[in-house]
Amino acid sequence: MDIITVEKLYRERKEQLEMSLLAGREGFKRRLSNSEIARPGLALAGFFDRFAYSRTQVIGETEMAYINAQPPQAREERLRRFFSFDLPMVIVTKDISPPSELTDVAEETQTALFSTRLSTSEFISRLGVYLDGLFAPTTTMHGTLVDVYGVGLLYTGRSGIGKSECALDLVERGHRLVADDIVRVTRKAPKVIIGAASEMQGFHMEVRGIGIIDIERLFGVQSVRLQKRVEVEVRLELWESGAEYERLGLEVKYTTILGVEIPVVTIPVSPGKNITVISEVVAMTHMLKTYGENTAELFSRRLTQELRRRKMTDAYLESDLE
Repeated sequence: MDIITVEKLYRERKEQLEMSLLAGREGFKRRLSNSEIARPGLALAGFFDRFAYSRTQVIGETEMAYINAQPPQAREERLRRFFSFDLPMVIVTKDISPPSELTDVAEETQTALFSTRLSTSEFISRLGVYLDGLFAPTTTMHGTLVDVYGVGLLYTGRSGIGKSECALDLVERGHRLVADDIVRVTRKAPKVIIGAASEMQGFHMEVRGIGIIDIERLFGVQSVRLQKRVEVEVRLELWESGAEYERLGLEVKYTTILGVEIPVVTIPVSPGKNITVISEVVAMTHMLKTYGENTAELFSRRLTQELRRRKMTDAYLESDLE
């Protein structure tokens, strides 16, 4: 994760957050250590126990009304106590003009003080989305990510196994490439991981024997997408005659990426095997399971019922002496 400073946030989201600097430009070098946002109502009222000062502080209309209601001396003392903490930055919402004591103390303590025309709830919502994206756990993986029928398939396997060729064939069949070779994976929610291409590589792909190709230029914008949820890992490995592979699909195996469990399917690769069609079946099977229908379990239950019925029929016929 890159170092996130107040200056970086202001430079990248100034227009979207409709922010303007009021005081404390010297505080631009302060770092944001987390994505949390706080409304310091209790702190401004004088209760500093368990004060979450490391969070971005947002002062709304209610907090500002309380500050303005205080006598000048008490107001200044309370604000000095508030700004004595190492605050990342302070934002006043709804374009409210703060009292002079607030801007003076922010300037003295070198704390960046901003104003925004947005309402408090709208500002917190927009800022929260931006900060959550910056602080989300991220890793890079060697593989290829393709959107197949709306399911994000992450292909893994040793170099040269055929991940890029499989993705190229899927694109030619109308599916969409997300990333090849290097996949940047980010955990956006407790059970959701999102994959995307690296900024430098984009939608380029290396095909052995041909070289680097640009999927977007060759197949059009409909053949790519910027990001996709990673839902199934497809491991490609060379076929081994003595190895055991799943044949019924009753046992679901999982892998963990950034603390999120996703199903993993191992596909043995051999000459003449159509990995592209198998990939489409993997995606459709995953969709059926998502909708609550497991073909392997249904087949197993039907087989068990048929065997039980045959056993009961055989027992009846054996006891029938007529």
